[in-house]
Amino acid sequence: MMSLLITLLMAMVIGTVGSAVAPGTMPGGILGAMLAGFAGAWIGYWLLGSWGPIIAGFAVIPSVLGAALFTLLLGLISRGSANRRA
Repeated sequence: MMSLLITLLMAMVIGTVGSAVAPGTMPGGILGAMLAGFAGAWIGYWLLGSWGPIIAGFAVIPSVLGAALFTLLLGLISRGSANRRA
């Protein structure tokens, strides 16, 4: 139970830091930050591997960079769809 809480907390922190690094905003508040953290960890691991400090199963540096990339891409997609509606 404690490891699940630590994992969720790390995903939230990674997602928040990643969205602060990338231009644009991450919709969804805390849940959006957790989604960005999990997606960022997956993208970061896929692109950069597992290096740097590892906390609760997350390689922190690749995860933050992956979350920033995820937030950037999500912002570009949401801006593109908003332009099509107008």
